[in-house]
Amino acid sequence: MELSYDDEQRLIRSQIRELCGEFGDEYWRERDRRHEYPTEFFEAFADGGWCGITIPTEYGGQGYGVTEAALVQQEIARSGAAMAGTSVTSHHVFSVAPLVEYGDEAHKRRYLPAVADGAVQVCTGVTEPNAGLDTSRIETTAERDGEEYVIDGQKIWTSKAQEADLIMLLARTTPRAESDRFGGLTLFFTEFGADGEGIEVSEIPKAGRGASDSNEVWFDGYRVPAADRIGEEGKGFRYLLSFANSERISLAACSVGTGQRAIEKAASYAGERVVFDSPIGSYQAIQHPLADSWSKLEAAELTMRKAATLYDAGEDAGAAANAAKLRASEDALEACERAVRVHGGMGYAKEYDVERYWRETMINVLAPVSNEMVKNYIGQHVLGMPRSY
Repeated sequence: MELSYDDEQRLIRSQIRELCGEFGDEYWRERDRRHEYPTEFFEAFADGGWCGITIPTEYGGQGYGVTEAALVQQEIARSGAAMAGTSVTSHHVFSVAPLVEYGDEAHKRRYLPAVADGAVQVCTGVTEPNAGLDTSRIETTAERDGEEYVIDGQKIWTSKAQEADLIMLLARTTPRAESDRFGGLTLFFTEFGADGEGIEVSEIPKAGRGASDSNEVWFDGYRVPAADRIGEEGKGFRYLLSFANSERISLAACSVGTGQRAIEKAASYAGERVVFDSPIGSYQAIQHPLADSWSKLEAAELTMRKAATLYDAGEDAGAAANAAKLRASEDALEACERAVRVHGGMGYAKEYDVERYWRETMINVLAPVSNEMVKNYIGQHVLGMPRSY
């Protein structure tokens, strides 16, 4: 079922499937096992022109919307790349959005063409260990010094910091006590290097996404050109917030794709594995959970498509984007667990890959915002109930 995709979107889907077909489960299994960055996959993705899918054509991109970008992410995840593959590519698809929308022309010309053709790697520095979900409490500072800002502080869960050439960075330019809750934060898009002066990067060992590093980053007197500030000083968080729904849509797409891959693998195994003289797929205890998860993922995909359509039309996508993130992440996690169970003991073995999908999709219920916070949003902003935190 194509869910009313137009011809161009169907072409995008087929091209991404063809590209990802060169990098199957064995490729991603080995990169996960070795904790090795998937350089060959990223280069193929870049060579296909996909790094610039949401970047305007005048800067070398393709100028598509979130609908097409989410479709790309879903197909990458569904290929067996799961969250490792989408983590490698999503920064190029979504992290440049604030620069596209709010950057000045020189700033855009300086960085967007290189991002669009895949010549550089991009990471994002927002989350901090002492702030968590309350971004208003970030402590990394950016102090103006002539034509530069001096950055001091710490970021955490910065994906791809080991490879990154550029970073979208949120820092405090006005003390919290001297601004409103979300004022005083400034956004930069600037050069970055793990071995650069004033930067220290340390990888965080984690359960999943072994092929895509996550890191702690320390800034100590790191200098950033004032020309690399996005928009006005003190409005950085508001700039980020305007793209929060696109991030939720992207994550929903990644979740749906991973869950769909898990169900497909489990159904195939259930048709081949014979126990008590019959394929285990003939037993309702095996068949019904997979059918249930398939239907849930179909519904989650429709919700994600609705959110993307609203977003690209410039309408309020908050409720739909949060609903899509909630449902897709929970349903995908359940689907991956069910896929492991269908495989029995072999589901715990790396060679069947479903344990990798299971490990990787867990992150989606936790980040970039926990599902508990998503429910708080729906309760307050959709159902009109009192704020709970």
